[in-house]
Amino acid sequence: MPGRPARSLSPLILSLFASVCFAQSLPDASYRPLPTRPFDAVKADDEASKAGVQQQQRALLEERYDLSDKPIPGLMMSGGRKAVQGGVRVKLPKGATWDGLGTMAPEQIRQKGLFPAGFLPLPHVKQSTGGQVIPKEQIDEISRQERRDLKRFDVDFDLPAHLTPEFPPPIFLTTRPDLGDVSRGQLLTIRNHYKMMVGLLTPVQLEGLRLLLTPFPQEEFNQTEERKVAEQSLGISCLDCHSNFHTNAAFHQTPDLRPQAVRFRLDTVSLRGMFNQQIHGSKRSLRSVEDFSEFEQRTAYFNGDQVSAQRKGVHLPNRADQVAMMAQMQNIIDFPPAPKLDPTGRLDPTRATQQELAGEKLFLGKGRCAECHIPNLSFLDNNMHDLKAERFYEIGKNINGLIVVPDGPIKTFTLRGVKDSPPYLHDGRLPTLADTVEYFNLVLGLQLTREEKDNLVAYMLAL
Repeated sequence: MPGRPARSLSPLILSLFASVCFAQSLPDASYRPLPTRPFDAVKADDEASKAGVQQQQRALLEERYDLSDKPIPGLMMSGGRKAVQGGVRVKLPKGATWDGLGTMAPEQIRQKGLFPAGFLPLPHVKQSTGGQVIPKEQIDEISRQERRDLKRFDVDFDLPAHLTPEFPPPIFLTTRPDLGDVSRGQLLTIRNHYKMMVGLLTPVQLEGLRLLLTPFPQEEFNQTEERKVAEQSLGISCLDCHSNFHTNAAFHQTPDLRPQAVRFRLDTVSLRGMFNQQIHGSKRSLRSVEDFSEFEQRTAYFNGDQVSAQRKGVHLPNRADQVAMMAQMQNIIDFPPAPKLDPTGRLDPTRATQQELAGEKLFLGKGRCAECHIPNLSFLDNNMHDLKAERFYEIGKNINGLIVVPDGPIKTFTLRGVKDSPPYLHDGRLPTLADTVEYFNLVLGLQLTREEKDNLVAYMLAL
């Protein structure tokens, strides 16, 4: 009323007001926001900003890593088409040495800001948008064979091709180990799979393969205005990222965290050796490949938003029929041959070098690797572990739009055929096996010598 002195709002009203504001913010925190602008306007803006987005990510990568092409002499990936990259690529902070960091406590490293930037989580090339990003080799081959476009108009793949797996990777079958690589140097697609695999697979496996190669709508590749491809898209298939049941280093973001700014990058993992894996998904701990195959249609495909999926055309495979066949196909993909390993996963001393044998001893002992990567269990333990790497750095950092939070428990990944699967760690932050040794040496406080680190790398290259 006029003349009446102003009064502050009561604590109860303030509390109610805060509750309403918080409730209104929840959809943006959990669900993907609906488009508010026409597709053509969004596309034009994305295309205009693309060069800047790519330049920002390239600057981050060059600040963190030595990105040069430095193959290990004479060492090729299992298909013989690509050299394995060597050397430590993560750059040290000015004035720091690996040996010096290895003697420091985590608190000292954190307080002095000495944790190498390349050991920090690696952001998505466009963190605010996320979604699957496919390497150029895969894009080009799918375009050639299927006339289907996997090229996004807003971002491109960010890592140099020499730091990714060979393409196309070889395929090894548990059911026909006598055949070796059954890919014959070709990429499996919906167009050629029957001709390539008929007579080698059962009818159940062939149907599973067909489903794994069939494109279905996905968050960025679909028919709606929310897509990130120029033309309306049939979608994406499971094996567009898991090329030939391995990996092409395509990446997206974990569907299991919110809000968007904390969703960490996910590097595509290999599907080799699925027959021995009892835990699937980096954070979800799904307990069967059937669960994983079914759940992916609502998670990785649609950023974990089943509401958004309904608009784009979610595929709901039948559990008893289609899902079972997809699982049967995935479960016959074998690891590449490792002629220096005996049937229990140990090195054969008559075939291994002295350096490899020394590396195995470290792997089983001082290096503590075998505590999780158990040799006679396909070099995994079917568990999740938290390395608590945040002891070494400040959480809450903003790295190209990624707000760094602790990784938390992450599943153990197999090391069989690991030379074929760069980059390493769940988000691909480590370009080489030498980088992984330096990372675990620091995070676990192993205090390995230079010679011991080299021996461990030599051993893992033999797996």
